Amino acid sequence: MLIFKKVTDLQGWLDTQRQAIGFAPTMGALHQGHLELIRMAKRRGDTVVASIFVNPTQFNDPKDLEKYPRMPEQDATLLLGADCDVLFIPTVEEVYPPGLDLTVRLDFGPLERVMEGIFRPGHFVGMATVVKRLLDIVQPHHLYMGQKDFQQLSIVRSMLQQVHSPIELVMCPTVREADGLAMSSRNVRLSPEMRAAAPVIYQSLLAARETFKTEAAGKIQTRALQQMRDAGLQPEYFELVDGFTLLPVTQHKDHSLVVACTAVFAGDVRLIDNLVIHENPDQAIK
Repeated sequence: MLIFKKVTDLQGWLDTQRQAIGFAPTMGALHQGHLELIRMAKRRGDTVVASIFVNPTQFNDPKDLEKYPRMPEQDATLLLGADCDVLFIPTVEEVYPPGLDLTVRLDFGPLERVMEGIFRPGHFVGMATVVKRLLDIVQPHHLYMGQKDFQQLSIVRSMLQQVHSPIELVMCPTVREADGLAMSSRNVRLSPEMRAAAPVIYQSLLAARETFKTEAAGKIQTRALQQMRDAGLQPEYFELVDGFTLLPVTQHKDHSLVVACTAVFAGDVRLIDNLVIHENPDQAIK
């Protein structure tokens, strides 16, 4: 596996490649969910580039940025084991050269105003900006992102459409621990007590899927929020949304795709998760 820290060095190597390039942008502290992005890209025959860049512009809380785990040596070992071809670890100055305004200014409509957009204002501008910048650097054929960050994925899809990008966005299913907790770089910060309680998040999503066609959306939402509070968690939201617009839904018959999305504090650690609870196979997420 090659490791590059400079944009010019990475691009010089990419110019010599003839296979399709698959790209998996990450912020490090890698787990099996990240590695599955690499494996999926390899299965599809791509030359795979992974990046590790803790993007300062998408953190609302400076303390959250400071606490974000950084373990580049361990991450590099994991990527090597997953048969990644290239690791790109740029500095902030490489991604955001001084004097250049690279801010993405697009209208994402309700995609950026609901759920995470309410609780993390400005987050998606920072996220879209760094993803666009990294895509401009790598110029991949395929972009691999995880379903766990479903709203983020929806906004990236909108961005690619708005800028008429030829890059194919590939969604990789959420990878979970044996007890259902979605794998996340933040899980390592959970206290033993909160780690024991956190699987309730997935249990509440499963319950929503089981009852969605027979119960009112409001009742499902209320029960899920209470279920998590009873476990000692502090939910910010639990929403049943259209999988394309992210707007709230009430009845499954009016939508071809419905996703339950939630954000929860487990102690001082904020976790997000989602689950498709209704889907028309002819209009699956792509």
